[in-house]
Amino acid sequence: MKEVIVYTDGACSNNPGPGGWAAVLMYGRHRKEISGGEQVTTNNRMELTAVIKALSSLKEPCRVKIHSDSAYIVNCFKQKWHEKWTRNGWMTASKKPVENKDLWKQLLELTKQHKVEFVKVKGHSDVTWNNRCDELARLAVPR
Repeated sequence: MKEVIVYTDGACSNNPGPGGWAAVLMYGRHRKEISGGEQVTTNNRMELTAVIKALSSLKEPCRVKIHSDSAYIVNCFKQKWHEKWTRNGWMTASKKPVENKDLWKQLLELTKQHKVEFVKVKGHSDVTWNNRCDELARLAVPR
């Protein structure tokens, strides 16, 4: 099984407002950068979209290590929030509907196709590929 290293990031002006997402995928000596944006969105939706687009771009099942500065995403998988959400009919522990359910459902389906590990990185630090994703996401924000 191929091993792919992925860095993702999302950006949003005014939150909600115009936003951008980006991912850098690395396999061996190959590197692919992808990004995009939406006119009206949130930072969390852009963070989720970055991971979804990265996983969707893989042509076969892979072992994927996703590096993200989004505690929202990393904690969801590390602390298995998604298992509780699905058991509770997509309601949070406080009985509120899970935000971004549409994107979470897409992401959960994609994580079934690959062996995915999530790694939390410190945002806006000296992590080269996270900084590159941040730059690409900000450039993708519609003006």
